[in-house]
Amino acid sequence: MKFAWRLRFTILASFFVLAGVLGVYSQEMLPRTHAASGIGASVVQINAGGSAASPFIADTDFSGGSTASTGNTIDTSGVTNPAPQAVYQSNRYGNFTYTVPNLTPNTSYTVKLHFAETYWTQAGQRTFNVSINSQQVLTGFDIVGTAGAANRAIVKQFTATADGSGSITIQFATVKDNAQVSGIEVLGGTSSTPAPTPTLTSTPGTPDLGPNVLTFDPSMSTTTMQNTLNTVFSQQQTNQFGTNRYALLFKPGTYNVDVNLGFYTQALGLGLMPDAVTINGAVHVDATWMQGNATQNFWRGAENMRINAPGNFDKWAVAQAAPLRRVDMHSDMQLDDGGWASGGFLADSNVTGQVRSSAQQQWLSRNDQLGSWSGGVWNMVFVGVNNAPAPSFPNPPETVVGQSPTIREKPFLYIDQSGNYQVFVPALRTNAQGTSWANGVPAGSSLPISQFYIAKPGDTAATINSALAQGKNLLFTPGTFHLNDTIRVTRANTVVLGLGLATLIPDNGVIPMTAADVDGVSIAGLLFDAGPVNSPILLQVGPAGSTQNHAANPTVLSDVFFRIGGAAVGKATQSLVINSNNVIADDLWLWRADHGNAGTVGWTVNTATNGLVVNGNDVTAYGLFVEHYQQYNVLWNGNGGRTYFFQNELPYDAPNQAAWMNGSVNGYAAYKVANSVTSHEAWGVGSYCYFNVNPSLVEDHAFEVPNTPGVKFHDLVTVSLGGVGTISHIINNTGGPSNSKTTIADLVSYP
Repeated sequence: MKFAWRLRFTILASFFVLAGVLGVYSQEMLPRTHAASGIGASVVQINAGGSAASPFIADTDFSGGSTASTGNTIDTSGVTNPAPQAVYQSNRYGNFTYTVPNLTPNTSYTVKLHFAETYWTQAGQRTFNVSINSQQVLTGFDIVGTAGAANRAIVKQFTATADGSGSITIQFATVKDNAQVSGIEVLGGTSSTPAPTPTLTSTPGTPDLGPNVLTFDPSMSTTTMQNTLNTVFSQQQTNQFGTNRYALLFKPGTYNVDVNLGFYTQALGLGLMPDAVTINGAVHVDATWMQGNATQNFWRGAENMRINAPGNFDKWAVAQAAPLRRVDMHSDMQLDDGGWASGGFLADSNVTGQVRSSAQQQWLSRNDQLGSWSGGVWNMVFVGVNNAPAPSFPNPPETVVGQSPTIREKPFLYIDQSGNYQVFVPALRTNAQGTSWANGVPAGSSLPISQFYIAKPGDTAATINSALAQGKNLLFTPGTFHLNDTIRVTRANTVVLGLGLATLIPDNGVIPMTAADVDGVSIAGLLFDAGPVNSPILLQVGPAGSTQNHAANPTVLSDVFFRIGGAAVGKATQSLVINSNNVIADDLWLWRADHGNAGTVGWTVNTATNGLVVNGNDVTAYGLFVEHYQQYNVLWNGNGGRTYFFQNELPYDAPNQAAWMNGSVNGYAAYKVANSVTSHEAWGVGSYCYFNVNPSLVEDHAFEVPNTPGVKFHDLVTVSLGGVGTISHIINNTGGPSNSKTTIADLVSYP
């Protein structure tokens, strides 16, 4: 989503360009180096390419690059605590490095980078990468595209730790034209010690969930709890491709705290009912780290609590893989933070106030109770929701389906009245409307924690498989798990539950997990992250040729996410293959990375053919997000399939048309229903293109389906993001185009 978010601004708002006076450039033959401040500095502020402009000091601590200056007036209205005008009116450009010395070794600092484009006037004319301490933090960064105009200031903020010598190194590398920065601030100077774990008195039935599960009790000091929450957030706010994982567990009771969720952080109430845990404060996601742009707020979530947000206002500004489940929110809810947001999921929840979608581009609400709903951008879908807005696609783009035909909610951890930990497995509901808990404790069964093997990072596949063979369920604690063999789930009704975005990484090209063709398996809360050696599949549900009918007790995948590249080089031919019948998929994000750490993304680097392949019959998907795969993103071979909400971006990075051909057809459809299929139905589906590597690329159609009466699609949209690339038709040869002249195309039904 990295490149798409900045161009989406151009589609629905006026993308205006300020034609400024060109800067006067001067070459520097030799770099200057000068200590920015004394040992243990708490504030270092450098005017890159310019002289002192208090409190910023003259350019220093650099190597490489040249400088430029301009008399253009810079718009700083969109920046909190902006630098002086003079800082934005000068810059260092080219390929260069700043090494800020004399900091306190092994101490965490906030790094703020100030930018303003004073030379180019259009998005895409200057792009570059930025790394801090060898970790890439900006990829293909475009100042105009991000700020929305030339001569407009923007700030990017990161957290970095000074090395053993007390230095932080910031490297700027050109992608197109020249890398550029106007100002650099290194602020703070706080210990980088991991967040403290609240001390609990061990009681019978209290499991050891490892060091990355922080459990809160109402008897604890509010100050202690808030400090812990703040420390976790500070560490995780910008940690998009880091390895730290956290689950924040709240025992039943009332808390007066603010819970701001960063990357790989999950907040979970431990009651059997949501109102058993009350947060008198916000449980929220903001986008301060990206100046209000929430399109990269991935991998986090909150579940199973009542939220009394202050000022009758809570904010959930997210993108993919950031579900909000089983919450009782007594306030209004805002789905953006002043900029774009991109893809959200709300399920089994009550919101007493108004949900304001604002600049949230696409959203699924399933089996909720809403006070009211306002707004919509491209694709807003409501399934089994009480008080949903009226169906009105495409203006506004609201798709409404009265009931969820078959659904089982995600299992969750709770503490019973005796203080024992249990996992509740909700029962299957059919033709469901509203929340599962509206009339009290829902139907389902409780499994004592003693029936679970609690997996911790470092456990091997052999250890985990041995526990499964003994009839155990699995609870993955937060962290990353390297697997040299496949985890094999073979017993009916096995529960596999991850906390804190537990991440499974296959080594040596193995398939990290398979499930047998049996009844009632639940797989939930896991991130499958491809390894550097190609895996044929990351998760397989049922072996090839599965035939059993599981309609009465289906396997359910809840909040299961897949990643190819981004954090590290990853390769997988297919991410998820569903061979079993009657499987329910509830909130999936399958992502071939379009941005990430240096060297982890590229057409021949993070290779992945298909995201989802469905061979089973009567498979149902709610909230299907699949992006950037190199052939069909979704290939549906089974009959009786149903999809409620689909969001897709095509691969950005195909180098030329010849590299992205399906025989004689230009490109691959985002969603392919096999020619042999006679029954399939989908509601609220969208596909977008942004061919930034080669804007001349064409996709003939976003959806490719057989022309048969049993195959029906409702409420379809295609978008050419910023007009960069062409989707000729929406479905088969109908609808469209989406291109540089007409970016958005809608179709109410097909056939």
